[in-house]
Amino acid sequence: MLSRPKNRRKQNERRKWRLRLPTLDLRRWAVTGASLAGICAAVGVVMWALDQPIETVSASGRFQRVSPVDVEQAVKQRVRHSGLVSVDLDAVRKAIEALPWVDTVSVSRAWPRGLHVSVVEQVAAARWGTNGLLNTRGELFVNDARHVPLELAQLWGPEGTENLVAQRYLASQRRLAENGLRLTALRLDARGAWEMDLANGVSVRLGRRQVDERFERFVTTAGKLVSQRPNDIVYIDMRYTNGFAVGWRGAAARRDDGGRDG
Repeated sequence: MLSRPKNRRKQNERRKWRLRLPTLDLRRWAVTGASLAGICAAVGVVMWALDQPIETVSASGRFQRVSPVDVEQAVKQRVRHSGLVSVDLDAVRKAIEALPWVDTVSVSRAWPRGLHVSVVEQVAAARWGTNGLLNTRGELFVNDARHVPLELAQLWGPEGTENLVAQRYLASQRRLAENGLRLTALRLDARGAWEMDLANGVSVRLGRRQVDERFERFVTTAGKLVSQRPNDIVYIDMRYTNGFAVGWRGAAARRDDGGRDG
């Protein structure tokens, strides 16, 4: 007689897993939290001890155009209610950079109760219009200067063309200096035409087209004539396809515009 098999779990029956979570050691966390709180408190005490009132401000720089008194006043306005640690160095820097003739500024802490300020002044490369000044990067940094260095070349142009005119001036003056000529004025009119004045009183008309090529042609050809006979020449007109025209002093104003192309 056959015996019945014992009951067995079906093979496809899902197994039950017990997930064992790690036991939290509350005492360890309590100790860690207390340690962090102690560290934070210690840092706070150190920061409070270091955040002393600012008593001295030292400054370095050439200070030919920038007044040290103005720099001092700009710093005082930003550190009046701040300590050495809490002071906003970026705000101090921006306040000094807003002063006339200031180009770049760096501000650093001087422990235990001071600040050090380093100031670099603007370098004027040319005049802009009547009383404006451009730096060596072609940036207009003063719109209405009280004292304008008259020895600087005077540049003119429509609003927003300061950098364009300045870059052409800087490139042109170097090229002219190589040939014994000096540029005293450069103008860009509303139509886009260029004209420059030389120190010997001669004007050079470059027009609107192929300005670089015309300028180079002036330097290599007409420049020699201008150097030899400056007192006889009023202007040189380079707006011709082949060659140039000369405006002579004391002579009748006769122009042959047949070959000029603008």
